[in-house]
Amino acid sequence: MRRIGVVVNPIAGMGGRVGLKGTDGKIAEARRRGAEQRAPDRAQTALESLADIGADVELLAYGDPMGAGLARETGFDPTVVGSPANPDETMSDDTRDAIRAFVEADVDVILFVGGDGTAVDVATTLDGLNADIPILGVPAGVKVYSSVFGVSPRAAGRIVARFSETERAEVNDIDEDAFRGGEVVTELRAVAEVPVADQRQSAKQLGGGSVDSLAESVADAVESGVTYVLGPGSTVGAIKEQLGFDGTTLGVDVWRDGEVLARDAAESDILDALGDRNVIVVSPIGGQGFVFGRGNQQLSPAVISQCDLEVVASRRKLDGIGTLRVDTGDSDLDEELRGWLRVRVGRHERRLVEVV
Repeated sequence: MRRIGVVVNPIAGMGGRVGLKGTDGKIAEARRRGAEQRAPDRAQTALESLADIGADVELLAYGDPMGAGLARETGFDPTVVGSPANPDETMSDDTRDAIRAFVEADVDVILFVGGDGTAVDVATTLDGLNADIPILGVPAGVKVYSSVFGVSPRAAGRIVARFSETERAEVNDIDEDAFRGGEVVTELRAVAEVPVADQRQSAKQLGGGSVDSLAESVADAVESGVTYVLGPGSTVGAIKEQLGFDGTTLGVDVWRDGEVLARDAAESDILDALGDRNVIVVSPIGGQGFVFGRGNQQLSPAVISQCDLEVVASRRKLDGIGTLRVDTGDSDLDEELRGWLRVRVGRHERRLVEVV
């Protein structure tokens, strides 16, 4: 029987759709902007996937709202190893306390739900205890740079039930204040033991080669009256420059007929700016291949469903990816987006790439 410790950071990812690019130190502002919790639903999806496998597992969980109730709702009867000091305002200290309790209870693997900040809390706590317990993340944060996450909540549930080997993987985090200002400053925070699995995401690569001709071709092809929703990243940033404005490198901007309708837009801003015909322009994350669900949660299912999709990438970036991935939070939309997609890689060239 595999003993699995489960802990959920309930506020992870709340800043994404409201344009905050993270939740660290910004939870009050996220709530003021109307942010909704994202992590509990993703935790439940992972637990449902784990339950569907029917593996012989024993679940240990931290008290509500950090996992126990969600486990019960999914049909498990978890052993509760502790509870947060203030259930209404959970903190990183609560995550660290949960990890200490799991170590004391001698779990075989820890399944955590959150983003890179949560991964740092988990991995550094284990380091401090000299514990080599494997960990795996259910991706729920805004920025997911580390290679300790499943590619989706369902994949994470399957992995913790089935893995037989482990390896070492990096836990990275970024400076959120710098990120909000348009600069990516990454830092290696820990190295953790993780399951070996094809469905575990790789570390995010920064940069992707020359995109000048690609950006020019997209800018030359814009149509009058069409609303363009321009995602984050240096590739799409080059397109914004070609369109004649200084866009937000790590945010979403909305442009139509020479006018910036929304800059560094939240989901609600994008929805307000959409017109009769809309096109989302995004570039996959280098090394991971995610088109939606990593760093661009403002591009929500409600936004995506009203837009055509243009995916752009340098040849170098695509060569390092192989396949594309989506994790919108809506399983039906994810399924609709899967299949073969024509990715623009140059002025005249497109490449067929599978969305898996």
